[in-house]
Amino acid sequence: MKESIESKGPLSGVKVVDLSLLLPGPLCSQHLADMGAEVIKIENPRAYDGSRAMFKGKTGYPALYMMLNRNKKALTLNLKREQAKEILFKLLEDADILLEGFRPDGMDKMGLGYDVLSKKFPKLIYCGISGYGISGKYVNFAGHDLNYLAISGVLDQTGNPPRPAGFQLADVGGGTLTALSAILAALYYREKTGIGQRIDISMTDASLQFTSLYGGILSASGKSPEPGNDILSGKLPNYNIYETKEGRFVALGALEDMFFQTFLRAIGMESLTKELPMIEENFNTIKQKLTDFFKSKTFADLEPIFLNEDACLSPILKMDEVQNDAHWKDRGMILEKDHPKFGPILQFGSPFHFSKTPFQYRLDPPEHGEHTSEILNKLGFSEDKIAEFKKDRVI
Repeated sequence: MKESIESKGPLSGVKVVDLSLLLPGPLCSQHLADMGAEVIKIENPRAYDGSRAMFKGKTGYPALYMMLNRNKKALTLNLKREQAKEILFKLLEDADILLEGFRPDGMDKMGLGYDVLSKKFPKLIYCGISGYGISGKYVNFAGHDLNYLAISGVLDQTGNPPRPAGFQLADVGGGTLTALSAILAALYYREKTGIGQRIDISMTDASLQFTSLYGGILSASGKSPEPGNDILSGKLPNYNIYETKEGRFVALGALEDMFFQTFLRAIGMESLTKELPMIEENFNTIKQKLTDFFKSKTFADLEPIFLNEDACLSPILKMDEVQNDAHWKDRGMILEKDHPKFGPILQFGSPFHFSKTPFQYRLDPPEHGEHTSEILNKLGFSEDKIAEFKKDRVI
């Protein structure tokens, strides 16, 4: 019986050739795969994706790689070999998307840049994720998440002195999700016009969008926000982080007065803002009173307030606590899959919840080149030819 599109996902029939490595690109292609796209992950036969070597679990499984590569098939190609390029071209004959994460000139150096591919495959959507984009002063600079956040002004708002964010904001928010939304828009455009295009994703460009609020403040006042002491970075007593008696931390996010008043009633301090109106000259005094309150309470003491729907007080959870929190399990966001080789592995679910085409875990993250023969067979290559490719180090 033929599967319905509901069982396959909203991107059923879309084919993605993924040359990206590590985090931003592979997470983007995993989102596409979770939505039903056929994703073929390509790695060099003698230089695998570095995430395969990171954070090995007790049974030897590559934990980061497992987080980023489900629902894909894996092919090895040495793109420095002409025969490998011909195999790539055959793959692209019916592909919709090519995703890569090299430096801006990386594909050009291999003779596989957009100008070459767009002539051969005018319907192809070519998406490149890079640190600074394909133009501009920093085009050839190396960098990582911290560099992109620094250049875009995001890091300046983390405090005085600035502190690393502790997670890959530019990689995921700037790279993965920006690329994903652009790819979906390009698919829609191609649906109407039949024309593919190049998508130039700069993780620094996208990180700039995180400072939109502060850009508005700069535009209005002509002044840069004060690091670590502006409306979202520590200035407000009702939007801040406080330490508890046992040295844990909580997040108070009661920006609107109605929520802050609910919180104050819940802790028995409803008169606080009557005695000390919420004006800037009183902020430090109010913060100190809240600091003293929280230092006198444990997490257990605060549990009723955490559960108050309108108090906007949240415990700052550690990762093992997130894993065991009922909310995430109810949402299908924490999965434990029984891998045939490694046993139970932790997975995060898809953040995209469709009513008609729900997420499915179809394929375990593939071994290095696991589907090479299968894919090449489908492209019309015989077993003898595949053996020849292996001998010649093409695959």
